[in-house]
Amino acid sequence: MKAVVLGSGGWGTALSLVLCDNGHETWLWSHNPAKAAEMAETRQNPLLKGVGLPDSLHITSDLSCLEGADMVVSAPPSFAVRETGKKMAPYLRPETILVTVSKGIERDTNLRMSQVLQEVTGNICKVVALSGPSHAEEVGIRMPTGCVSACPDRTAARFVQDAFMNDYFRIYTSYDIIGVELAAALKNVVALSCGICTGLGFQDNTKALLMTRAMAELTRLGEQLGGTRRTFGGLAGMGDLIVTCTSMHSRNNRAGILIGQGKTVQQAMEEVGAVVEGYYAAESIHQLAEREGVEMPICRCAYEVLYHGRQVREVVAELMTRAKKDELLETTWM
Repeated sequence: MKAVVLGSGGWGTALSLVLCDNGHETWLWSHNPAKAAEMAETRQNPLLKGVGLPDSLHITSDLSCLEGADMVVSAPPSFAVRETGKKMAPYLRPETILVTVSKGIERDTNLRMSQVLQEVTGNICKVVALSGPSHAEEVGIRMPTGCVSACPDRTAARFVQDAFMNDYFRIYTSYDIIGVELAAALKNVVALSCGICTGLGFQDNTKALLMTRAMAELTRLGEQLGGTRRTFGGLAGMGDLIVTCTSMHSRNNRAGILIGQGKTVQQAMEEVGAVVEGYYAAESIHQLAEREGVEMPICRCAYEVLYHGRQVREVVAELMTRAKKDELLETTWM
């Protein structure tokens, strides 16, 4: 099979290694010709330090690599998915399987990544979402990892499962692409919030409280938008939330720590030095919750801190002194 990965960030590069390990003809595309040339020469990606790129991996900045591809993996940051989708569209065939691995919601339109790709490619081929608790740094060194291949078309979901699955990368299938994509985007906001807690000096009790109650919020919104509740307790939901909120591999977590320590949002994102998806997702989630009439106090407070400069300790006090609730009778959970 010929597979093309569009996006030479850490995650796109790690996934291209999985495909190479599985014996597929694999191409890794970068929008930056200089970066593509450097990676091809050094067989290294600075975003995946210490991981060698095999000679069998074709590295290019020429979109003609898409010709004849059986599977195309869309792996740019969420803000670049629309532009990248437009570029790939002329090369796609109805039989091509398009896989989205970008975790986010498009700003202003509030579309999921699969919806953006369907819109800009004319919905010419089936789109599958691949998501789960998966740091590129760990997949790159072949650490056991599990993800979910989600598509209403079970045949397409199984195609992606077969393409990626091996002895260190286990793939489950799901029909719930809505829930899987929403969980992938929404957990980044929670990871940013957990990082802020760490930066403030709060410890395990606080972070466990935040993660658990935030997952209840995400489940409410996910169900309202058509997702399946069980998805949010699975790999793409709780699994990805745990790994993103607790690891220093997470850019969202690291940015949050810096904000909690007193850096401005802009300073934190600049210091992290890569895209902090949770910042962008916070605005989209707030807009979706307002539109759908879903109560999401933690995500609302995160939005107000990130976009309106509210003091973190002020919103913590607000959240802790909200009206009394019964966990089973008055809140939505699994």
